[in-house]
Amino acid sequence: MTSADSRQTPGGASDPEAAPDPAAAAGLQALAVELRRMNGEINRMTHGFAAHQRLHPTDVSALAAILDAPAPLTPGALREHLGLTSGAVTACLDRLERAGHIRRARESTDRRVVHIHYEPSARMAARDYFMPLAEATARARARFGEAELTTVLRFLAAMNEELSQAPPARH
Repeated sequence: MTSADSRQTPGGASDPEAAPDPAAAAGLQALAVELRRMNGEINRMTHGFAAHQRLHPTDVSALAAILDAPAPLTPGALREHLGLTSGAVTACLDRLERAGHIRRARESTDRRVVHIHYEPSARMAARDYFMPLAEATARARARFGEAELTTVLRFLAAMNEELSQAPPARH
């Protein structure tokens, strides 16, 4: 009988009063620790890039959203993605445009619609700065087989999906 089976009632239902499986709890705890550590390391590098470029960390989050978007974003879509006010997004875009990281363009037939583009020269600056992250990623990837990497990628995609659907923390 596995420890998961021991938490079931004789009729097969789960017993909510049963103690959690220590192995599962340790695995979840270890996973949470590693995810927080990775998040912290990426934040450290992101904050360093922001300081190097004389930007706010939120500006770097905006740049990442613009870079990762499958199509040019509008300020409204960026506002929704970042959870900022329209005024805060405008200030962020003004800083990014002044620093040469983005350009705004009115490309559609509706001249009110603005699209945000990541400037190629800014991509090069980011690529140069984040090269150690790319190299670390390549070294870590080399330790795993394709099947393992496929599983990791599925897990990260599932985590991102779950997190995007999670309600904000309540105070």
